[in-house]
Amino acid sequence: MLERIEAFERSPVEEGDVTADFLNTTAGPGRSVEGLDITGSNRFINRELSWLAFNWRVMAEAENPDVPLLERVRFLAISAANLDEFFTVRVAGLRAMVRQNVTSISSDGLSPTEQLRQIEADARALMASQQNAWNELRRLMREEGIEVLDPSDLRAADKKGLEAFFFEQVFPILTPLAIDPAHPFPFIPSGGFAMGLKLRRNDTGMLLEALLPVPAQVDRFVPLPDGPAGQKRLLPLEGLLEVFADRLFPGYTMLGHFAFRVLRDSDLEVEEEAEDLVREFETALKRRRRGDVMRLKMTANAPDDLRDTIVQSLGVAVGEVVEIPGIIGIANLAELCRIDRPDLLWEPFSPRMPERVHDFDGDVLNAIRQKDMLLHHPYETFDIVVRFLQQAARDPDVLAIKQTLYRTSRDSPIVAALCEAAEDGKSVTALIELKARFDEAANIRQSRRLERAGAQVVYGFVDWKTHAKISTVVRREGRDLVTYSHFGTGNYHPGTANIYTDLSLFTCNKEMGLDASKVFNYVTGYVKPESLSNLAISPHMIKPRILEGLAAEIEHARAGRPAQVWVKVNAITEPEVIDALYVASQAGVKIDMVVRGICSLRAGVAGLSDNIRVKSIIGRFLEHSRIVCFGNGHGLPSAEARVYISSADWMERNLNRRIESLVEITNPTVHAQIMDQVMAANMHDKAQSWVAQPDGTYLRHQRKGDENMFSCHGFFMKNPSLSGRGQAGAQDVLPLVKDFN
Repeated sequence: MLERIEAFERSPVEEGDVTADFLNTTAGPGRSVEGLDITGSNRFINRELSWLAFNWRVMAEAENPDVPLLERVRFLAISAANLDEFFTVRVAGLRAMVRQNVTSISSDGLSPTEQLRQIEADARALMASQQNAWNELRRLMREEGIEVLDPSDLRAADKKGLEAFFFEQVFPILTPLAIDPAHPFPFIPSGGFAMGLKLRRNDTGMLLEALLPVPAQVDRFVPLPDGPAGQKRLLPLEGLLEVFADRLFPGYTMLGHFAFRVLRDSDLEVEEEAEDLVREFETALKRRRRGDVMRLKMTANAPDDLRDTIVQSLGVAVGEVVEIPGIIGIANLAELCRIDRPDLLWEPFSPRMPERVHDFDGDVLNAIRQKDMLLHHPYETFDIVVRFLQQAARDPDVLAIKQTLYRTSRDSPIVAALCEAAEDGKSVTALIELKARFDEAANIRQSRRLERAGAQVVYGFVDWKTHAKISTVVRREGRDLVTYSHFGTGNYHPGTANIYTDLSLFTCNKEMGLDASKVFNYVTGYVKPESLSNLAISPHMIKPRILEGLAAEIEHARAGRPAQVWVKVNAITEPEVIDALYVASQAGVKIDMVVRGICSLRAGVAGLSDNIRVKSIIGRFLEHSRIVCFGNGHGLPSAEARVYISSADWMERNLNRRIESLVEITNPTVHAQIMDQVMAANMHDKAQSWVAQPDGTYLRHQRKGDENMFSCHGFFMKNPSLSGRGQAGAQDVLPLVKDFN
């Protein structure tokens, strides 16, 4: 039986009396959770359900009145896009396990079948809540003079005006298809949008079932002339097709119609012994396009016989068909944010240029030569990373450039700089990760471009992704060869750098340059480094380094010294690391964590994690930087703490099956910037923080009276960072959040 998405009122993320200020408070005693065996597998939270909880928090921003209206629409679209990817990758993997009778149990004790059952219930509730949110946002938009119309709202003049648009911009790229034995059922790609129509021929009364696939190149919302009061008016594409269905099928009367959208299995499997890795990935990408259908979403009131025909033709299991009483393809709502209403968007923000680079007239290498520099993106411009490579490409004294590329933009200025350097005769090595999910095709294009320019392109390990973000520039200076290095927590992607918070460390420290070179030699030539000074890499070194840091804090606690850890990651699921955190907590180590997304650790549970607090920050920018600080017997913040930045989240894949980097920060100014600015502000944030509860739910920090709801994003947009100040000095840099609360 077809399941329908009904109105949904509850939300698993509730509001309560919690404090998200981890900087100026301490963890209280843990609380018991009824039925929880702290020695058993449910001491972990299921990874997939934790991800869904994260996406509920994203969706909740669509309901947050403190967020500008069109930004709320954007959050809603993001939550829908997230859910689509979740089904095409994670749920697809679980379904494959069930089909192959794999009964392995996850670390939290659930079988694939049990996980799918709980995922399905929660995902359907989330989809219903998304529809409710859209209905409310649509109403609020109408009050602001933005109307998303139904076909029934159109006037005769509207239809007449749309006719030219339809025939000039839409009709030429549509291909109506009859569904009958003479016409094979067409292929609908993953994410594909189409309409099903039931028609009757006027002269014979013969019935016809037809499909109308809609090319992805067509915008989802069609603009109409402004209303009498200046309202911005838009019509969804499916409404336009409904209005002009008689022009597509002249001589027929439409008896019924519905829109539907297909999601397919988008995970990739590549033969480990593929002789040509690029060719193998090109083949795999074609397979992905034709993957099994994981989900079929359709609008309500579809004719039963037509619906059944399409479901059977697509080979969709009944449980994967979802009827939605509203709009499908909510991810497309992001188009509405292009409407010219700046008053309904975030105030414009321009990333700062570090003053130290200005001091050297834009010469990035000279600025780095003076001393180490840490950029905090997007508050400080990613353009410095691009300039670093562009300058190296054009500098006659630069001999070699090495670069990892995990994700980058289609017209990447970084790839262009590498090509320019190679064409100029420099030695250029580009390590491109073909297995960057959903960017595989783009990375293949970039590899071909680099090869044509004369760069040495390598693809790293077949069975491990290379996720480390490292770049080196070797320059002849007198008789010496000096290595300038860049270590990042995010991707070399100028687009995402505008919305992801990440750290970029620039240094010409000799030991760190040697470390970086050893890592490149490992990935290009499989020469495992015997020793590294300030750098650790997974899968061999990062997890042991984390465990050693926790063990050291346990010893400090037992000796009566301050014992404290700060962690900032996007996700934590690695069982051994989580258990080590539990042990540290029970030994008296105070552990505060900012975990944006998946968190399999239970925080604040009596007898297990009394001293662990976890919060998730969801806001204007996507928290992406990975940081860990060990108090080193001095508590936090402290100049004596051991501070690291990393490309790795604390997940099994990152710590055990990837090439990742963990860089210890030794420069005092950079050290202070991370401790006293970046981490302190994250710990103090209230405005955007959700605090994890022992049962795995999250509570948003609630304003109390006229309380100052400190926002770390707001703070970073207003205040310069420490290491980039240069001659401007550090007098106006606010180091500790608690000093200016």
